[in-house]
Amino acid sequence: MNKTLTQLLLAAACTTSFAQQTPPGLSAIRTAELKKDLYGMADARFKGRSAGTVDELKAAAWTADLYRSIGLKPAGDDGTYFQYFDMVRNEVSPQSGIRINGKNYALWQEAAVAQMANASLDAPITYLGNALNVDTSNADVKGKVVAIEANGKDINLDVSLPTWRYSRYIYQKYGAPLVRRGAAAILFIADDYAEKAWADAAENFKRGSFDIEGGPAANVTTTVPVIWLHQAAKNELTSGNARLQANIILQQYRYPSANIVGIIPGSDPVLKNEYLLYSGHTDAHGIRNIIKGDSIYYGADDNASVNVAMLACARAFMQSKPKRSVIFVIHGAEERGLLGSRYFVSKPTVPLDKIVTVLNGDMIGRKHPDSAAILGSQVPHRTSLELVNMAMAANNEGPRFKLDTLWDKPTHVEGWYFRSDHLPYARLGIPSLMYTTLLHPDYHTPQDDAARIDYDKLKKMTDWMYRTGYKVANAAKAPARDKDFKLER
Repeated sequence: MNKTLTQLLLAAACTTSFAQQTPPGLSAIRTAELKKDLYGMADARFKGRSAGTVDELKAAAWTADLYRSIGLKPAGDDGTYFQYFDMVRNEVSPQSGIRINGKNYALWQEAAVAQMANASLDAPITYLGNALNVDTSNADVKGKVVAIEANGKDINLDVSLPTWRYSRYIYQKYGAPLVRRGAAAILFIADDYAEKAWADAAENFKRGSFDIEGGPAANVTTTVPVIWLHQAAKNELTSGNARLQANIILQQYRYPSANIVGIIPGSDPVLKNEYLLYSGHTDAHGIRNIIKGDSIYYGADDNASVNVAMLACARAFMQSKPKRSVIFVIHGAEERGLLGSRYFVSKPTVPLDKIVTVLNGDMIGRKHPDSAAILGSQVPHRTSLELVNMAMAANNEGPRFKLDTLWDKPTHVEGWYFRSDHLPYARLGIPSLMYTTLLHPDYHTPQDDAARIDYDKLKKMTDWMYRTGYKVANAAKAPARDKDFKLER
């Protein structure tokens, strides 16, 4: 922990005048209700709430019923709680075929397409050898199909989901330079770690790419295919006359997803035209590979924990009647690339320039009971020093978490600030924070289930989010934006 920064922030919070320290409505946040809601949202009947599926939409409808029971006003489209949008999905057609030296390689089992491109190839294969021994920045590969052995010796795998990320790291280190030098296709031969990661990687590859209409991935612009092969294929590729015959066909679909949007109108005749926005996301990862006997990725911490916290905050605000309006947006398709939040900022259901603060959450129910973090508290991620001071004061008045500040640094290997739904809002300069209790080994696995949530800690996190929101919703002036805010990427 960066103790100096934490002490400075706490000192600033303690010397700043905010709304009263114990906000009315706090008693409406109850551990038993959080637990009941979370068991409902992370139930097996929603089959992991995968974005773009009927399971995500069923979970959205279930959540909207809770919005209604709490008393939130619909703030989606056409007088409903829903803002529907289309996800554009590109995937490799099962009609695609890959042959090496006349032998068929079964798609996903023997050959996995990691980078999609419509391609029809019948060409000799140039074998480059082990990646560690290849100068990829100077290799003569223009117009060639090249094969190269993966090697992760110099790659940092001390990250979350390393089996999901390994192939991408290998491509960035060794494949991208070859593409820039004009390679027509790349065949990666799996090393030991890639073999270990094959099931997770292939599952991700086969799902393709996703975007909203008009987004950069809505139309495939990749020019060359990248294909992974098992170690057993090496002998075929080193024979000196190896040849690739590949017909890779891409197909595109549109799937519905939805943001769930409800509002508590403000009580002040002027300030009610400004909005505090609470943010979470519905989707998890559906049904995937079996891990420890289960294949449903329940998404209890990620991100049902935040969604039920938002419901509890809504109940609290219904008792306390804030001066500003409070809008609750549980976004769809976050796991597909922040699609719901990106869509909302492109087509907001309330005036975008009147959203004065976004309080987003991502995974707030696990790990040590006395520790937590907020992302967006440090430059260059900080959008508003005043908002950070409010959040620090709220923590000091209530849960008094010991705050981890390392994850908010631009040098942190996870880069998690860029992976949650506050980001599209923050990019517009809207004061934004992300509350979290950070990652754990059950992240994006079936073991992220409701039984593993620390409900006492979840209540403390919910209290913190509500206390911060109460300050924002009732302050005489909205948190000022940092004038020099600029993200590092």
